[in-house]
Amino acid sequence: MDRASELFENHHDALFRYLVRLSGDPDIAADAAQEAFVRLLDRAPMGPAERAWLFKVGTNYVLESRRTASRRGRLLDGRGVQTMGDAPRDPHASVEADERRRVVMAALNRLSEKERVAILMREEGFSHREIAEAVGTTTGSVGTLLARTLERLARETTFDRESL
Repeated sequence: MDRASELFENHHDALFRYLVRLSGDPDIAADAAQEAFVRLLDRAPMGPAERAWLFKVGTNYVLESRRTASRRGRLLDGRGVQTMGDAPRDPHASVEADERRRVVMAALNRLSEKERVAILMREEGFSHREIAEAVGTTTGSVGTLLARTLERLARETTFDRESL
C-alpha cells in the first residue's frame, strides 16, 4: 500500500466527519475531502504534519465554498433546491432530528471561526498543539478556548424534549 492510500485509509472518515460538521453540508464536505486528497497526491507535505495538513486543506476548501455561496446568493435570488436521496424517515423522528441539527448548527455558526475550528478539531482527536497551529494561538490558550466554547455550546444546545 502506498503512502497516499495509507493516509486515505487512516484519515478519510475522520476528515469527512469534521468537514460535515464544519460545513453543515455532506456534499461540500465530500468535495472538500476529495480536494484535500487530490492536493496530497499533487504536493504531499513531508513529516508528521500530514494529518493536520489534510484537515487544513479541507477547512480552507469549506471556508472558500462559503464565501463563494455568499457571493452567489448576493448575485442570485438566494433560492436553492435540495435533492432527496434517502427514504423518508418517521415524520416525528425526522422533525426532532432536524430541530436538533438546526439548533446545533445555529450554535456552531454563532461561534467565531477560531472557536468552531478548534472545537471540531478537538472532536476529531487533534492535540492542543495541532489545534493551536491551525487557529493561530498558543498551546496554553487552547484549553481555555475549548472549555469556554464547550460551555457556550452546552448552554445554547440544551434540549428540552417538551420543546421539540
